[in-house]
Amino acid sequence: MKFKPIYLYGTVAVIAIVILFIISQQNSHEQDDFHQSTEQSMPEDDIHKQLFEQGNTPPSKENVSDEYRKKLAELKDAVEKDTKDTVAMKNYAEYLAAAHNMAEAIDLYEKIIVIDPKRTDIHFALSIIYFTKKDLIRSEAENNKVLTYDPNNQMALYNLGAITATKGDLERAKEYWNQVIKIDMESKTGKLAKESLEKLRQ
Repeated sequence: MKFKPIYLYGTVAVIAIVILFIISQQNSHEQDDFHQSTEQSMPEDDIHKQLFEQGNTPPSKENVSDEYRKKLAELKDAVEKDTKDTVAMKNYAEYLAAAHNMAEAIDLYEKIIVIDPKRTDIHFALSIIYFTKKDLIRSEAENNKVLTYDPNNQMALYNLGAITATKGDLERAKEYWNQVIKIDMESKTGKLAKESLEKLRQ
């Protein structure tokens, strides 16, 4: 059986940006262009659909607006004024990632981790970037770091299952998803894990 990862698109200021793997309500109007680019590198199935919480379209290199570029400049200035301001660094990194400048985004995220290694939100962000770069090993590693500091984090466990399933290890994926259900079967993540397991049995 083939698999596809899950994404959440959250709104930051005027555009949608990728911030972490997370569970959301399935949008009936999935974005065709985004599907095409993803399908070239990732297999398909009914378990891991592209999910859009806000119904926003992921930004492309061509549609980064002047307003967005202005915001990037402001955030860059804030980081340069205080290289220890992790809030400014995170905001700037998120915008850089949305503008497809992954190398600089990774650099900023890693600087935050140096300041505070326990930032699970930053490890999630790094896992997203590495996944988009088709680096499943590092993406998996970042999710594992989340679990180091938050062992019962359902989203990290679910996403590890999704990554593991994408790599072809369905039995290990089942183990992760069963862990998710054991923690809280009534949460959104728990319900999705249950649905995923049921589809594996079909």
